[in-house]
Amino acid sequence: MATRSVVRSPQALGRELARLRYDRGFTQEELAEELGLNRRYLYELESGKPNLLTTRLFELLRELGAYLEIVADEQDES
Repeated sequence: MATRSVVRSPQALGRELARLRYDRGFTQEELAEELGLNRRYLYELESGKPNLLTTRLFELLRELGAYLEIVADEQDES
């Protein structure tokens, strides 16, 4: 079964990213290393801190009357 989340702001995106990371058992450090990112950058994304990418993304989506939807499969608990 999949869960769906409509994300309308950098803050909501950050919360959803943190939830997904946590649900999959990653620490920020582990996920950042896996992706080749600085842990501080991942922390700022999850905190909803404004950055050029998320600011422009949500400006673009608003202008187009669109939204970001995240669909995540629930992990098999067995």
